[in-house]
Amino acid sequence: MRKNPVIGYAYVVGDILHFGHIQHLRNCKVFCDKLVVGVLTDRATMEKKPRPIISFNERFLMVGELKSVDVVVAQDTYTPKYNCRIIKPDVLFESESHPAPCKNPYGRVLVMPYFPNQSSTKIKDKIRGQS
Repeated sequence: MRKNPVIGYAYVVGDILHFGHIQHLRNCKVFCDKLVVGVLTDRATMEKKPRPIISFNERFLMVGELKSVDVVVAQDTYTPKYNCRIIKPDVLFESESHPAPCKNPYGRVLVMPYFPNQSSTKIKDKIRGQS
């Protein structure tokens, strides 16, 4: 057994939690002993996307209930840089949907697969009758 656990950091908006979120976080957990997940605040989300439908508090609690998540934290910016400075993860998980993955000065970056058929935006559009 390793002396120190491998700490991983992933981040999600978590609006309309779906199977793509679960797959992503399960896959991340395979590469670390402790998975810390940042949930983007409304303000952080709106740096690049519309305001989430589900409140931050509800999204935070739902993500924290997932079996693969060991610790859930707020992420106040769209980029994970600030939280990485605090957590110092051995592994930063990025999505292949991000055009320029963030660097991790404390360890490596793993670019994880994106599940384009699983999307909160697509679910919202379907509910609205737009797809």
